[in-house]
Amino acid sequence: MNSNRSAGKAAWMPDETCDDRSSPYFSAEHEILRAQIRRFVETEIKPQAQAWESAGFVPREVLRHMGKLGFLGIRYPAEYGGSEMDTLASVVLAEELGRSTYGGVAITVLVHTDMASVHIYNSATQAIKDRLMPDIISGTKIVAVAITEPDAGSDVKSIRTTARPNGKEYRLNGTKMFVTNGVNADLYCVAAKTGQDERPSQNISMFLVEKDAPGFRVAKKLEKHGWRSSDTAELIFEDCRIPTSNLLGAEGRGFHAIMHNFQNERIVMGAMAMGEAKAAIDLTLDWTKQRHAFGSPLWSKQTIRQRLAMLAAKVEAGRRLTFHAAWLNSHRIEATKEVSMVKAYCGELVNEVMYTCLQFHGGMGFMQESAIERMARDARVHTIGGGATEVMLEEVAKRMHTASD
Repeated sequence: MNSNRSAGKAAWMPDETCDDRSSPYFSAEHEILRAQIRRFVETEIKPQAQAWESAGFVPREVLRHMGKLGFLGIRYPAEYGGSEMDTLASVVLAEELGRSTYGGVAITVLVHTDMASVHIYNSATQAIKDRLMPDIISGTKIVAVAITEPDAGSDVKSIRTTARPNGKEYRLNGTKMFVTNGVNADLYCVAAKTGQDERPSQNISMFLVEKDAPGFRVAKKLEKHGWRSSDTAELIFEDCRIPTSNLLGAEGRGFHAIMHNFQNERIVMGAMAMGEAKAAIDLTLDWTKQRHAFGSPLWSKQTIRQRLAMLAAKVEAGRRLTFHAAWLNSHRIEATKEVSMVKAYCGELVNEVMYTCLQFHGGMGFMQESAIERMARDARVHTIGGGATEVMLEEVAKRMHTASD
């Protein structure tokens, strides 16, 4: 909602499907945004996204359309075409994309908006920001973030990719794995080691690598269990040459930048998971009312009604936990414990919901023609990506221990 904002209020007013209008967390502007995204999901994503699952990526024209509507610049300054909104606006975007039932589409967008391009906006030189941010917000250029390696996932300090200065350039060497948007991105924010003797948290830096950088290549497209409409790649850097001006922030501050943005990333993934869970319950409610067994609808069985009711209660609790963490983050209040709770709770809960909803769909839930089959596959990665559940629970536990001292 950039330059279209005032026009958008007339064209995209909230309707009865936007169920958080009375929430203490969301303003009228948030709900206008929610209505606009929900309309886009219904008219532009759901009718076409099955083809994107087969193709393995979201077409660039779709992303440019989202850019034109302002969805890719929600948090960025108006000078670049953004809307200058807050963390709660990212929650709205993530939840509504999650409700699309296509996790691969949702993560394609959210990596670009909330996990990758933020490194450029937060840390690039003014000249680079002025050159690239308008294209990022319009969807003309898509961004990926390359941190994970074959032997380093949540343990960011263990990365092995190196960047060594060589005159007016850095030379990057190493491999990055499981990079979302990695096949088709134009810009890559890459974590690499720039020091040897310092503490691990002080020898990692972030770099901007453009698609045509000498020595950079996409090694292969990776085929996945879920998120199949999201392109994922292994990347290779072999004496990849980039100008020193492509260092993002100060040398040795990359680990801190990654950890800082993990807060936003984990909130967004929690919101996405709760959008998926709510959509799954809605689908299953419709199915159980229509599907007959032993002479009556499944919905007439007390155990099914009550199990879905309890899951609905858990999802509402997860949503409120996510909203609160986003509110804390938007007010710059320390919220590592709450954000870690969001990531752990919502990631596990969405899988519990999908398991039950697929079960209640019976044999049809096991067929690829059913939405719930795809959604169950897509949900599995929520306990892994962006910080595994076990890592998140340790973050919570550490803060519980400190609070008790």
